[in-house]
Formats: sequence, C-alpha cells, structure tokens
Amino acid sequence: MKKSVKDMSLMQEDSESIVLCYPHVSDLAKKSVMETLNSRWIGQGPKVKLFEENFSKKFGSNFPAIAVGSGTDALHLSYMLAGLKPGDEVIAPIFTCTATNIPFLYMGVKIKFADIDVSTMNLDINHVRQLMSDKVKAIVCVHYGGLPCDMDELKSIADEWGIPIIEDAAHAVGAKYKGVNIGSISDFTMFSFQAIKHITTGDGGMVVVKDKELVDKAERLRWFGIDRKAKQAGIWENDITEIGYKYQMTDISAAMGIVSLAEFDVQSKLRKKLFKTYSEELTNCKRLKIVGNGFTDREHAAWLFTIIVEDRYKLQEKLRDNKIESNQMHFRNDRYSIFKEFTDGKKFPNMDKVEEDYLVLPLHTKMTVKDVRKVCSVIKSGW
Repeated sequence: MKKSVKDMSLMQEDSESIVLCYPHVSDLAKKSVMETLNSRWIGQGPKVKLFEENFSKKFGSNFPAIAVGSGTDALHLSYMLAGLKPGDEVIAPIFTCTATNIPFLYMGVKIKFADIDVSTMNLDINHVRQLMSDKVKAIVCVHYGGLPCDMDELKSIADEWGIPIIEDAAHAVGAKYKGVNIGSISDFTMFSFQAIKHITTGDGGMVVVKDKELVDKAERLRWFGIDRKAKQAGIWENDITEIGYKYQMTDISAAMGIVSLAEFDVQSKLRKKLFKTYSEELTNCKRLKIVGNGFTDREHAAWLFTIIVEDRYKLQEKLRDNKIESNQMHFRNDRYSIFKEFTDGKKFPNMDKVEEDYLVLPLHTKMTVKDVRKVCSVIKSGW
C-alpha cells in the first residue's frame, strides 16, 4: 500500500510547471462548437452521423461506428451487442480504468480477472489461457498506454473457444498492430473521447462493430430502445421491445470530434515524437525500465509514457520539487470493494511485482521536446 509521501494533488498550472495531462482543444474545434450552438441541432443530429462516418473511414476500415456519450457507454454497449447475459463469464484485465469492468456489474456478468505482462502492463496471455473454460463468453483486452496487446495470440485463443474479443482501445486511437489500425481487427472495439484522450469531445465514446447487422440494435440501445429513424420519419409504431439507455452523443460533442479527427495526424505525430524522445533519453537509465517500448510489430499510440522505477515515491517527489507532475493513472481493480466477489483468494503475482513501482510521466500536445528533455534531465540527475 502507499507509503507516506508529500501532497501529490493536482499541480497548479503556471508558466514553469509541466503538468501530467492537458486537453487538446484547437481554435477550430472551439469555433465548430459555437457554430453548432447557433444551429438547429445541438443534441444528436447530423454532426454525430458525420463524425461516425469519418471515424470509421480513418480507423475502422469502414466498419460501422456508433457514437455515444462516454467510453463507459461504449463498453456497456459493446458487451450488450456481444450477447453477454447474467451468469456469463468474461476474461478482463486486473489493471485498467474501472470503466472497463463496472458495466459487467450492471449486467450480472462474472469477471475472471487476468494478470498483467510486466513488460507491457497489458494482459498476460498465459494467464488468459489458464482462465479459459466453456463458461467464458468473451475476452476483453486493454491496450495500456497505447501499446496494442498481442492480438494474434488473443485471436488464436478466442477462435479456439468460439468467442468474441472486445478491445478497450481508450488509450489506443491511432495505434497499429502489424500494420493494421486498432479498430479494424476485432468484433468490437471501443474508443474514448474523454477530456484528456488523443481526441476529446469533452466526454464521449465510439464503438466500431464488424457485424453490420448489429447497427440498428446498437442505435436503438443508445436511445431508450426507440427506433429513432422510424420515429423521425413519422412511421414509428410507438412500441419499445428492448431496454435501452440514454447513451447518445450530441452534435456539440461531435463538432469537436470532427475537427479533432481532421487534426489528428498532426497532434499524433507530436505525441509520438515526445514518446520517442523520452525513450531515447531514458533507455540507459539504470534505475528504471520503460513500459511497452521497443516493439517492431506494433505501433504505440503514445497516450501515456510509463516507467517502472526503483523508489518511485522519491522520484515523484523530486519531480514535484522541480514543478513536474507525475502519477499513477490507473490502478489494479482487485483493490476495489465492488469487485471483491471476483477477486477473493485470487493471486496476481505480476501485478504485485510492479504495483508500487510504475509511474506515468507528462505527455500531451502542450509539451515540446525541450520539456521532455527537462523531465529526463531531472530523472537522470538521480533521486
């Protein structure tokens, strides 16, 4: 558990500080929002549809994309579309944002938590294999920090058991596995547009699905179970036959998303340059290891730069003294009481090894290469 350390609350932003995260909202995105606010549509309208189409073309190989109000909405929608039912089991990561796993609690689905691979903090493939049984109806993977999981191995397991893979790609928009975009590989891929993600719509999410037959159901489920197109066409029979949710995206959010998508390549190039600079500067630093670095078969999306470091708290304090913010972004889910039913008596030795030692360094589009070198200089001076 945590040692006694200085106050590590959010750092106050000023001209000298380097904060951990920062939203990417361009002037064009702000202008687009204002234009939308002055239009007929501020709820779900034509801009949501355009955002879905543009996202599908760029990242989803033209598979259908369904925009929703948050990444958590997108995950829940994916799980419903995958046909998960009360009593079914799923394999999911022990190390992730709780948003990955909380929807299972809504649904009465039983979670079989998988340990991590300490070199990537993604799923431990060997543990996934050990957890498989006839009761498991899906595998959920998270591409931690933006590094894709070993999708060939996961697909081999899923195909053997005849179950879908659901990718939580909240960190991984723009990532590639063996040259293929994350978003084009599995049955269901979820993306997040929360405040500090690569693309932000304030909050929002997207589900890319391979089966076009699921689109109408997805659109009903995100809008109370109502056939919205039929209702707007004046031919709706005024019945609801399945439980739906209020999960739609608004045109205000989509206005930000459309512009951010158009600007994505520029900001992604910067993030990857910052990530590369960190890697070059810290590769030979003896007291730390870089998480998810050095792969040639997959392209990192550069959302987080994470290190495994000796005496993490002391380094964090030194960075703080130099006006550099750092922290742990996600935590092992077996620490939370809500998952106690699924974690009692379970062991996660790889997670145990790094629980106190991983640290996320600043990485966002307000930073420069000079900023990264400053962070690295402080680290290399010792702690």
